[in-house]
Amino acid sequence: MLAGAFVVAVAFSAVALVAAERVPDDEATSGAALVASDWPQFLGPERDGISRETGLIDAWPDGGPKELWRVAGGAGMSGLAIQGGQVVTLVQRDGEQRLIVLDAASGKELRAVAIAPAYENAMGDGPRATPALADGRAWAFSGEGVLVAVDLADGTIAWRHDVVTEQGGKPAAYGMASSPLLAGKLVVVTAGAPRGTLVAYDRATGDLAWTARADGGRETAGYSSAALLDAGGREQIVAFTGESAIGVAPQSGALLWRYPFVTEYDCNIATPLAYDGKVFISSGENHGAALLALAPKDDGFTVSEVWTSFGKTSVLRNEWQTSMLIDGHLYGFDNVGSAGPVTHLTCVDIATGKPRWQEARFGKGNLLAADGKLFITTFQGELVVVRATTERFVELGRKKLLRSTRQAPALAGGRLYLRDDREIVCVDVRR
Repeated sequence: MLAGAFVVAVAFSAVALVAAERVPDDEATSGAALVASDWPQFLGPERDGISRETGLIDAWPDGGPKELWRVAGGAGMSGLAIQGGQVVTLVQRDGEQRLIVLDAASGKELRAVAIAPAYENAMGDGPRATPALADGRAWAFSGEGVLVAVDLADGTIAWRHDVVTEQGGKPAAYGMASSPLLAGKLVVVTAGAPRGTLVAYDRATGDLAWTARADGGRETAGYSSAALLDAGGREQIVAFTGESAIGVAPQSGALLWRYPFVTEYDCNIATPLAYDGKVFISSGENHGAALLALAPKDDGFTVSEVWTSFGKTSVLRNEWQTSMLIDGHLYGFDNVGSAGPVTHLTCVDIATGKPRWQEARFGKGNLLAADGKLFITTFQGELVVVRATTERFVELGRKKLLRSTRQAPALAGGRLYLRDDREIVCVDVRR
């Protein structure tokens, strides 16, 4: 595997479902309702990379979108989370992994909280996962697998767990990249350890709530972030481990189903998506994609394949980027080969697996979707805006804003927040 490609991959994943999420009423927590323009976790409000904001640029402004501010950041592949007028991410500085809090309007750094010593890895130094935000608190997962809860008002660490060590495991080869998931009163991370493939804690107290073990606890963590999905007629946490996709009960951690999905280097990285009660998964390393149907059986489900597309002829091999599902179509990155340099941008009908269009050799990047458009950051540091249409590839414009970037972008209040290993940038994408 190419080192640079995987480093990008870990940016991928690399949060949380808050009060607006699809959680049972009795599991909902008190606190301010989610503001429509917040981006409080990895992949945004619904953990699918899609914002419900409208009124965003339809035509490329002269000189590109206006830059509002640019500030120093730090090393690491964590994405950005925004809530309550604050931007939160993880960086590595001065021998520490730190959670930093910025004023969303100005970029002014409000505080920096050390959560763990510096993390070093041949595929890239620093933390990988994106924090989750709710009720004035952030939950963050370090590169070696330390989970902390931080009160944003004063930077106090409310509780801490060395998750991987406590569960009898060791960090994944390229670092722990599971962005914390908030499911009701719990916070969940993928540990890939013998005593817990997934581990859930009470998000207020840090008390251990449950552990879920896939394949008897023999599975690695992989590099994906779990999601809370409606699938098979039941709400469940769906996780993509290094060797399989699994579904577990949110309240108990009971294993509901497992679908083997072995990818070279354990590089299952993208977040699973729900479509019409089914589950979509995709991986790079020339693996491919599958749409899975779940049929209730006893206390769990049996899994069947609606369609699969594997190997060198696969229609969609998400290297690290979760595809955007819009009106029954997937818009995503198809990487050719084993973390190879060739990546196409493609549109695929999710119901059938049939491709609609492909922009060959578009290149590696990250993306989110809003207002009928794809906002893409490329490995070369460009912002590219593409219309989300099934008919053909339509580029509205592009502008270089950063050095090489592999961190997931975020959108809140008509502002697009981007980062690389050195800077954090905010641009105005309103009409």
